Amino acid sequence: MLDPISIDYAALNLASLIPMIIIILGGLAILVIDLVKDNLSKSFYVMLSELFILLALGAAFGYHGGERGFFDAILIDGIAKLGEGIILIASALFIPLALTSKRFHEFSYPEFFALFLFMIAGFVFMVTSDNLILIFVGLETSSLALYTLIAMHNRQKSFEAAIKYFTMGAMAAGFFVFGILIIYALTGSVEIHKIEQVLIAKKFEPLAGVLLAVVFMLASLGFKLSMVPFQTWVPDVYEGASAALAGYMSIVPKIAGFVVAIRFFEIFVHAEIGWVQNILWITAVVTMTATNIMALVQESVKRMLAYSSISHAGFAMSAVLIGTTQSNSALFLYWILFTFTNLGAFTLLWISRHKQKGKWHSRYDHPYDKFSGMIKVMPVVAVIMGIFMLSLAGVPPFSLFWGKLYLMSSAVNSGYIWLALIMALNSAISVYYYLKLIVYMFLKEPVENDGTIYMKNASTALKTIIGFAAFMTLATTLFVSPLLDLITSFVKASGY
Repeated sequence: MLDPISIDYAALNLASLIPMIIIILGGLAILVIDLVKDNLSKSFYVMLSELFILLALGAAFGYHGGERGFFDAILIDGIAKLGEGIILIASALFIPLALTSKRFHEFSYPEFFALFLFMIAGFVFMVTSDNLILIFVGLETSSLALYTLIAMHNRQKSFEAAIKYFTMGAMAAGFFVFGILIIYALTGSVEIHKIEQVLIAKKFEPLAGVLLAVVFMLASLGFKLSMVPFQTWVPDVYEGASAALAGYMSIVPKIAGFVVAIRFFEIFVHAEIGWVQNILWITAVVTMTATNIMALVQESVKRMLAYSSISHAGFAMSAVLIGTTQSNSALFLYWILFTFTNLGAFTLLWISRHKQKGKWHSRYDHPYDKFSGMIKVMPVVAVIMGIFMLSLAGVPPFSLFWGKLYLMSSAVNSGYIWLALIMALNSAISVYYYLKLIVYMFLKEPVENDGTIYMKNASTALKTIIGFAAFMTLATTLFVSPLLDLITSFVKASGY
């Protein structure tokens, strides 16, 4: 007779799963409500989604149990909480944007909000685990939901973008699986902390196997983080997605990828494995530099912001290479500040609307000409967009200046002088294309339009989110130091 299976409920630690459970239940609740009562207002689904996101945020930061949960597959350490915080706050800022014009018809489908919550759950699983299998499940859950959300925009460009994203994502998933397979063959484990112990004991031998595993993992995470040469999908996918969803994509999937990258690659960085450090150095430098140059020649503001977001990801990747508490703290500070600025900039693209397709440009929805003389047509919008551009350029005292400053100082303090110089040079290059938009808005005459560029018809939610993002961009000087201290305490508690 077989012995009964016993479950150690202490090892299960269900409390560690509460944020993910809340979000998943929220997605399921929306689907059930739609089955029972259809044609409910999208305002109801926005409020319901916001409620579940805020409950999950409270549960994440209210959790004070053990670090390990779900039989050691869940890891709730400091960087997990920081990752959860950025994911959930960015999501809470995004979802009210659904209360906008009926022009964005995807918001009228309850399935949009359910898929959005399932996507968030996938990202949260990615940042709250060091088990490669669970990370892969979270990666695919979020990716599959995101492909569908892009396609729901229901334009030819949206379908094209979703197909491109799906194709590249499938390849990246294959790379991730191959990486897991090789790592398991080398170490007999899929848990990153155990993988580290085995690799150190084996002195990172055999070299060929470890090199292959690192290459596959870097290729997979490089897709999620849009590192060169895996960034080719970004401008087309952002162009096909709605402006606000493009802004969301530039923030949330990347922070989930950065948390996984910190957990995995800093095994090699802390062990001072030179060839891994060289690969990460080249990846970070080429990413921030090449995409900066590409952004210089863009005719569309949306595509410029797409290349800009890749360059910012290259900046943040430098922190993974440096691998110190200061650099990791600077990464999270940088991405928190980037969240408000970039989401605000993409959201402002909604404000400038035109119903006559191709009125300014036959291909792009947001060419530079469309913003000519905006200071005379919509002065408040022009000023706010100018603030966002100056912040993205790293002009003091706006928010991202502090993120770049702390990140570059961490590079200097760790002896990466050339890396810091390259980062400073790229910041100087980026000023050109950010100022280009400011020149169009403030120094050029308005282009004749069809009367559909306006702020007054934007929803209250839209105005509130943009106003809040602008306030956070301006007020950073007042709270950046205590925010950095808080972030550092979380990072130190995680041993990074």
